Amino acid sequence: MSVLVDRIGQLVTLDPADPDRPTRNDAALVIDGGHVAWVGDAADAPAADERLDADGRAVIPGFVDSHNHLVFAGDRADEWEARMTGAPYTAGGIRRTVEATRAASDDELRATLGRHIAEAHRQGITTLEVKSGYGLTVNDEARAVRLAREVTDEVTFLGAHVVPADHADDRQGYVDLVCGAMLAACAPHARWVDVFIDSGAFTVDEARRILTAGREAGLGLRVHAGQLAADGGVALAVDLGAASVDHATHLTDADVDALARSSTVATLLPLVEFSTRQPYPDARRLIDAGVTVAIATDTNPGSNYSSSMTTAIALAIRDMGMTPLEAVTAATRGGAAALRRDDIGHLGVGARGDLVVLDAPDHRWIGYRVGVPLVAETVVAGQRETSLT
Repeated sequence: MSVLVDRIGQLVTLDPADPDRPTRNDAALVIDGGHVAWVGDAADAPAADERLDADGRAVIPGFVDSHNHLVFAGDRADEWEARMTGAPYTAGGIRRTVEATRAASDDELRATLGRHIAEAHRQGITTLEVKSGYGLTVNDEARAVRLAREVTDEVTFLGAHVVPADHADDRQGYVDLVCGAMLAACAPHARWVDVFIDSGAFTVDEARRILTAGREAGLGLRVHAGQLAADGGVALAVDLGAASVDHATHLTDADVDALARSSTVATLLPLVEFSTRQPYPDARRLIDAGVTVAIATDTNPGSNYSSSMTTAIALAIRDMGMTPLEAVTAATRGGAAALRRDDIGHLGVGARGDLVVLDAPDHRWIGYRVGVPLVAETVVAGQRETSLT
């Protein structure tokens, strides 16, 4: 089944094969067999089995959200309220979610996960990475990655989220568990392994051991680092060839230089800074140094419970020094790079047919009309997922 999307006012292709022409006006494209088959002027559009009339609106690639924690139970709205009145953010609340998640049934977790995925599609997100990390036992972590795999191929094993309360007096024993039985149970369902490096989580040395074990099990590497301090995690991520280092709020000059010389993506999470009242990362510094930057939502019950990629883009423009096109690129092609994917995040010929029709004539309106629901239509592999118009 082929689909013609025509009468596009502004088409943001971000086609890596045509880097000097990231946008085009009065355009159309055809999706055939789930992939982009043709891009050109609307006047030259070929026939197709179905037609989606953009009616002069802007079309952009589907958002690629490369950092999420969606398998959980309960909420931590009280922590959010406390932060809004001045309490500092710490990672300690993760253990509350662990307790609630362990107590939830598979059906309860699956239902919550399904709601999150549907919500993401309404936000224009067409590819999601989903982490474990709220089970922290062999069985609960294996359950989390198994449930995540039901909704996405981009599954991350995050047994090294924090040391759980039941191992508080045996950190070494917990690291042994993560590298051994837990990894063995989770690796068949996961593509990635991740570690949270922080004073309240894991050290660089512990992270190196866990990431190395994950790589030996055939998993790609991701790293949480630099959220609350420049902690050495960026150097580790680059040294090990991680696909992405996430948060990257606090970076030294050496960190920026290392990222610029590597293929490791800096994935920035502005909604977390908004929700935790922490300083925003300096995206301009990274981009000017030549670092590949991604924007993700980090949807989770503690430090940010929002899946609004458009709000994340608006914050990146206002508070992180990005231009509107740079921010949209970071939320699409940047996220794809963070997942080491070249088939998503752009609308060049051959890409998966994932796109968003905006209720706006221009991609700049995402930041210009911040907070307004501008996602009119989400299309995944040529299939119309939702219509809000």
